[in-house]
Amino acid sequence: MKAYLSGPIENAENDGASWRQDMTLWLNNNLNHKVFNPVIETKNIIGHLNSNNFRSMKKTDPVKYKNIIRKIIKLDLEAVINDSDYLIVKWDKSVLKGGGTHGEVTMAYWIKKPVFIVNSIPIDDMSSWIFSCSDFIFNDFKSLKKKLTQLYKGIPNTKRIIK
Repeated sequence: MKAYLSGPIENAENDGASWRQDMTLWLNNNLNHKVFNPVIETKNIIGHLNSNNFRSMKKTDPVKYKNIIRKIIKLDLEAVINDSDYLIVKWDKSVLKGGGTHGEVTMAYWIKKPVFIVNSIPIDDMSSWIFSCSDFIFNDFKSLKKKLTQLYKGIPNTKRIIK
């Protein structure tokens, strides 16, 4: 099975790489699941640009910037649709300034893929839309890991729909 690791990148500390690295190791070691990590995949697209130059392109070269972002959007949504079995989502205050995570969660819900959200903002501040697209909401990664173990331990190649 394969998890898509969704969450803020653009407005997150270290582009949201740390939690994704931790989950990748945990999923591989404990459930034998693979991941789609959009931080790594984005770096493959923008690898020739450093992070500061890339973000400044929004103002300095908006047409080129938009074309690069569209490649990233296409890659990410194709991974949600065709290359993952479920989403693990980090939902925090930095996600509120972005749009990609919202779209990924909505798309996964629409195509009936399980959505597991680790939420660190007050539940009243989480949009009703995102709340309702999720199958499970957790306050921490420890609780998420416990649930994933219950659902998927010992069935690494079985697609299980949680509905």
